[in-house]
Amino acid sequence: MTNRQLALDLSFRPALGREDFLVAPCNQAAVAWVDSWPVWPGTGLCVWGSASSGKSHLGEAWRAVSGAARLSTEQLCGGVADRTNYTLVDLGEDQLPRAAEEPLLHLYNWMRDQGRHLMLLARTPPARWQVELPDLRSRLNAVDAVQIEEPDDALLAGLLVKLFGDRHLEVEPDLIVYALSRMERSFAGARQLVETVDRDTLASRRAVTVRLLRSVLAA
Repeated sequence: MTNRQLALDLSFRPALGREDFLVAPCNQAAVAWVDSWPVWPGTGLCVWGSASSGKSHLGEAWRAVSGAARLSTEQLCGGVADRTNYTLVDLGEDQLPRAAEEPLLHLYNWMRDQGRHLMLLARTPPARWQVELPDLRSRLNAVDAVQIEEPDDALLAGLLVKLFGDRHLEVEPDLIVYALSRMERSFAGARQLVETVDRDTLASRRAVTVRLLRSVLAA
């Protein structure tokens, strides 16, 4: 027999309000763009950066003030039947499917003609995308693009505190410092660490300790 409990994959609701976004030098340019809406010089804005860098969080903050609809690339490939005043398109892995090119072109043209705005979230800027339609390439060349850069120590520490807090895990400051000095130093690394610790605490019913962190980080 074992006293370890089955870890249930329970969903949680991360804090995605604008006030919950951690502002640092690596992302302040992107934050400034979102905060300046609706005074954008063009139709489109692309926020780009590595996985888990906060693109979706900023996108949700913009949606909260603009009322924008959210589209995935899969939905875009199916065509855009219902257009709203503003739209957020999340490219996910950032390779724009060929089937999404024409719908995106039509969406962009409609937004431009209506004086509306379109936000794109991606891993790389539009200039690097492989696009076959010349007209779409022309539109994307006109899109303003702002990068969320890799985090510094202060932001990573704050991000760990936020991610643990989102999952209602109490972690002492010295444990944050311990994890920060040994973890993969990236947005994705921080998220993966917290998710793994959360699963382990659910399974073992243990608190977050140095011993637990050491075990997770060594895995």
